[in-house]
Amino acid sequence: MLLDPLNDAMATIKNAETAGKGECHVRPASKLIGRVLQVMQGAQYIERFERVEDGRGGVFRVTLKGSINDCGVIKPRFSVKRTELDKWEARYLPAQDFGVLILTTTAGVVGHAKAKELGVGGKLLAYVY
Repeated sequence: MLLDPLNDAMATIKNAETAGKGECHVRPASKLIGRVLQVMQGAQYIERFERVEDGRGGVFRVTLKGSINDCGVIKPRFSVKRTELDKWEARYLPAQDFGVLILTTTAGVVGHAKAKELGVGGKLLAYVY
């Protein structure tokens, strides 16, 4: 039973990285998971991903680079003001300028550095380092 598809996707990616696999399949595919994967690809944590239609909600085929130490979702989805991003970065990431907090904003799903650059806040979704 799928209660949180984003959590299942992040767990699948983390388990494949830990096992040393070069590729994993994330199902079901959704727009939110696709946008989170775009942020991870932009931050150089995954090589590439593609959506494959299988007739049951779709699947993302993710090619891994081997550079993820940990990733996961943030529950509950805290609201974050643009001035509070440093506090949440210190809480979820192991060091300054190491890793990415992924949040959903009015500008779309972006990493915390892009949110600081745009000057927007939002809701925390996930972290990767």
